[in-house]
Amino acid sequence: MLGKTIGELTVGDAAEFSKTVSEFDIYTYAGVTGDFNPAHINEAYAQNTFFKTRIAHGMLSAGFISTVIGNQLPGTGTIYVKQELAFRAPVRIGDTITARVEVVELFAEKNRARLATTCHNQDGTLVLDGFALVSPPIPPKTA
Repeated sequence: MLGKTIGELTVGDAAEFSKTVSEFDIYTYAGVTGDFNPAHINEAYAQNTFFKTRIAHGMLSAGFISTVIGNQLPGTGTIYVKQELAFRAPVRIGDTITARVEVVELFAEKNRARLATTCHNQDGTLVLDGFALVSPPIPPKTA
């Protein structure tokens, strides 16, 4: 089943996804991407950083936004065109991150939607925000 088409979206539509970040998630992300920065995977090193402990990769949290866009809003069949992000606070092992996507602007003639994108932790702290531009799914033509 396809996600919402441009004609089915309205400004203000929103969806969320939450996940608790585990040590496994961080190591898996490092393995998949090749980003073995010791701030993420080496506790002894990380204790001497500004954060005093390991932190999750920023793009791991950003990936939760992709989960919302690809699975919920607009959903299946959506194509990511652009993402702007600002990382506001660290994500630590055990944090529960809630990614939220909200439709803020529609460009029907171009089949594009502008989405506000945020991630908050379990304490309500904003860990990242930004905007995405997506192309919602186009229904198949019927004969």
